[in-house]
Amino acid sequence: MPTEKLITELLNHLLAGPATHLLTLLGHAPANPASPIDGAFAIELIVFLLLLAFFVVVRLTLNVERPGPAQHVAELLNEFVSDQGDSIIGHSYERFVPFLAVIFLFVIVCNFMGLIPGIDTPTASPAVPLGIALVTFLYYHWHGVRANGPIKYARQFLGPLWWIAPLMLPIEIISHLARILSLTIRLYANMFASDLLTLIFFSLFPFALPVVFLGLHFGVSVIQAYVFMLLATIYLGQAVAHEH
Repeated sequence: MPTEKLITELLNHLLAGPATHLLTLLGHAPANPASPIDGAFAIELIVFLLLLAFFVVVRLTLNVERPGPAQHVAELLNEFVSDQGDSIIGHSYERFVPFLAVIFLFVIVCNFMGLIPGIDTPTASPAVPLGIALVTFLYYHWHGVRANGPIKYARQFLGPLWWIAPLMLPIEIISHLARILSLTIRLYANMFASDLLTLIFFSLFPFALPVVFLGLHFGVSVIQAYVFMLLATIYLGQAVAHEH
């Protein structure tokens, strides 16, 4: 993929040294120290910079009387995520809106990158959805402990009756770990299949017909971003609930 390759080579040229040093410190020395950054991470980094620029623009152009296009988009996103949080999490949902909004934006923009000629969808690489799933997993457990206290939160894993606790504990642990797998595979498999289908039809019919599959990719991108954000909201709601 020429566009992705160009971006990856540029980032490796600029950041190969620090990236290799960091990976080595973490015990994962790259096989090729001159090229530690792969295509998926390169595009993921571009998405991060785009979103950072978007938030900066929104902050600098805030205007109550004459909101600009970026502010309109941010307000619509905030309203949409807030509605989901209010209906699922309920009381005190507001503090989770920034995280859920960023998750939704990051996933959907990563998915949309596959619409650009010469770029593979980064979420079609297993490492990207796995990373987002792990962050979500740690985030909702952290807030579950904060909302209920460590002892009360741990009781969720033991079941309602003390004598079934030895059975419930491993089931609950496996169930929560399976959420990481579920979030990862759902996003990865759908985006990989969408990329593959688009690539096949572009190679067979390089003109009008692939436009249909680009539209399909767009639809899958939106749905998968929404589903990821929705599941994260559900997990948060269950974690911070005070009644079990």
